[in-house]
Amino acid sequence: MIETLRSEKHLVDQAYDVILDALCDGTLKSGERITQEDIAARLNVSRQPVTHALAVLKSQGFLISSGRRGLTVAPVEMKFFAEIYQMRSVLEPLAVRLGCSRLSTSAIVKGRSIVEHGRNMMIAGDARASLQADVDFHSFIYELSGNALIGESLKLHWKHLRRAMGEVLRYPGMSISVWQEHGRIIEAMARGDGDAAADMMCKHIVSAAERIGFEANPAPGIEAESGEPGRIRKPSDRS
Repeated sequence: MIETLRSEKHLVDQAYDVILDALCDGTLKSGERITQEDIAARLNVSRQPVTHALAVLKSQGFLISSGRRGLTVAPVEMKFFAEIYQMRSVLEPLAVRLGCSRLSTSAIVKGRSIVEHGRNMMIAGDARASLQADVDFHSFIYELSGNALIGESLKLHWKHLRRAMGEVLRYPGMSISVWQEHGRIIEAMARGDGDAAADMMCKHIVSAAERIGFEANPAPGIEAESGEPGRIRKPSDRS
């Protein structure tokens, strides 16, 4: 359920953040009709801040106009998300390799803590907290790399990326494997095995896209776990 707003931030910003969270964690689903009156009532605010927040979300592609129905939640555009995952399959293994040389004892502790927290939130069934922990894990890797351009490149589409990650975490069985893979990546980095950790990260991203049906070719040089050149398969391709 969408939470009520707090007073620390401007109401428009608060409305935007809460609605975006609801889009990312699946509370508001693709094709669902959105009305200013309903959202304002849920958030216990006037229509004005909600109107502004919805306008921003529409301009960013999260909402679309549907004639007399007003605004509806935009469908998940598989091609767009596949392209995001393709970009991640190149940048995040690089971030892992760079991060291995900068990995301190305190960073290892922090990485393991994020993984443990995410796993606990997944077990508790808290989709929103699990998604935030997933974002925190990958943000941790970007920061650890020491290359600001990696984080900035993905930040351009970060809001949509949150929705894509939310789709991954809601896919049956995906949450368990996501946190197992995160844990293995951190442990490989802790051993100083940057090549293995980078390979794990690449497979983690490609398989996540594959399992929810994104149809796109992985970046050149990416291989599936079988060792054969991989591709993101259609759902009908899966056995």
